Amino acid sequence: MSEGIKSPNFAPFFGMGGIASAMIFGCAGAAYGTAKSGIGIAGVGTFRPDLIMKSLIPVVMAGIIAVYSLVIAVLISGDMEPTKSYSLFDGFMHLAAGLSVGLTGLAAGYAIGVVGDVGVRSYMQQSRIFVGMVLILIFGEVLGLYGLIVALILNTNTN
Repeated sequence: MSEGIKSPNFAPFFGMGGIASAMIFGCAGAAYGTAKSGIGIAGVGTFRPDLIMKSLIPVVMAGIIAVYSLVIAVLISGDMEPTKSYSLFDGFMHLAAGLSVGLTGLAAGYAIGVVGDVGVRSYMQQSRIFVGMVLILIFGEVLGLYGLIVALILNTNTN
């Protein structure tokens, strides 16, 4: 930022919006994935309690989505200090970073929830489905990882 341009007072609003969108959307995706997978696990537990521990994989993967969002929210908040000049460019970059990790986390959580629910129910009936289920869950998790990578790149481009 050049010396003659003053940062607007509302610029941190967009950075805070990035923090909020990362946490809200990312945790909503993780919560949906956990809830949807948990329904399938509860169904499996009534018939085959021995399969519950292996069926927890979708729940763990859904929880990782929230960790991605938390990492970005902490990084963004670390760049925001009351005494430091905060430009409008920084605010928009932080908003973009928060939206990228949050919305991809929402999509990944949805995918993990649907695959986890159907996958663990199918695993109860046929054990050979387990490897395929885990592979599909990994592809769903990678969607959230892509958002994390983009958010990290955007966060490093701030002043």
